[in-house]
Amino acid sequence: MQKTILHLDLDTFFVSVERRMNTELKNKPILVGGLSDRGVVAACSYETRKFGVHSGMPMKMAKELCPEAVPIKGNAGTYSKFSDMVTEIIQEKVPLFEKSSIDEFYADLTGMDRFFGSYKYASELRQRITKETGLPISFGLSVNKVVSKVATNEAKPDNQLKIDFGLEKPFLAPLSIKKIPMVGDKTYQTLRNLGLRQVRTIQEMPIDVMQRVLGKNGGVIWKRANGIDHTPVIPFCDRKSISTERTFDKDTIDVTKLKGILIAMTENLAYQLRRGEKLTACIAVKIRYSDFNTYSKQLRIPYTSADHILIPKILEMFKSLYNRRLLVRLIGIRFSHLVSGNYQINLFDDTEEILSLYHAMDHIRKRYGDKSVIRASGMGAKTVGRMQNPFDGRPPIVLAHRKQ
Repeated sequence: MQKTILHLDLDTFFVSVERRMNTELKNKPILVGGLSDRGVVAACSYETRKFGVHSGMPMKMAKELCPEAVPIKGNAGTYSKFSDMVTEIIQEKVPLFEKSSIDEFYADLTGMDRFFGSYKYASELRQRITKETGLPISFGLSVNKVVSKVATNEAKPDNQLKIDFGLEKPFLAPLSIKKIPMVGDKTYQTLRNLGLRQVRTIQEMPIDVMQRVLGKNGGVIWKRANGIDHTPVIPFCDRKSISTERTFDKDTIDVTKLKGILIAMTENLAYQLRRGEKLTACIAVKIRYSDFNTYSKQLRIPYTSADHILIPKILEMFKSLYNRRLLVRLIGIRFSHLVSGNYQINLFDDTEEILSLYHAMDHIRKRYGDKSVIRASGMGAKTVGRMQNPFDGRPPIVLAHRKQ
């Protein structure tokens, strides 16, 4: 049976939510992100883009390019609530869907043509989301995830596009190579240096040429340029989680030690999230005392994967949960309600320096191991539990504690 894959994308999501809450912002140029000159643009309206503004650029530069823009400090909690509203609608109407980020979804509509007509069904779903949430949303429909995602981007803003079976290559051919998912700035420049501009040129090249230039990724890009993608829709599950815990050889009441281990655990799991391009919306702390009674506490939070946001919340939960009169046998933490996403840092509060610091730390960890960079407050934790990878013996880089 021929696959039918739907890709849904909430248009300029953060901006749309702000306009939903304040109608006076409609049609005005908007910048969402950190408001200081050292802040970063998390999202921008279409009106600002003609001035060269884009997400991820310094807020100061964005204001200089578009002085008329209205700067707004984003609220991750508000955006998470609207994302959950859309998720609930899709979950009710679609048998198999994947939440790939806070504002993007894939759905497998294979076989629905027999009963409803996939395009009609997708159109009605889009209309319902807009009606019930007040948010604009676009979709692309095709035989696979890659072509559907590209179709969505071509359909924007607030529109829809279907690519019939067999027309994947002709649809992709005239587009810029930068529109192929997985082609970032560096890869784009490499391909441009080879004289490649349109997808059509890649389609006409032998796959081994792309592989010689870009290695394994070259083969993947060639397949995507030709509309070939067999990636399945991964069922969304709120209960998906990662966790770690530490059982002590000797029960302890050393609060400093316990906090240090919790910090190290959180830092390690947060890195695992960023490495896997995941975000968490629910965190939990578990304590087992010497009498084997176990207690836990969980908290819903805005989607994040930044340990400097997660650590204070974990410590606050531990403080409210901990009974100082009893010895502790085990402690653990869990991150759940995971979704894929690139909003890896809280762009509404963080500066360019913090974003650069995370990038640098994760680069070192990826190359030299999970514990090659650690906080000074977590130095006492020799291990952070079952998830910890063996340390390769290099002395770690220690980050002194600094209040955010």
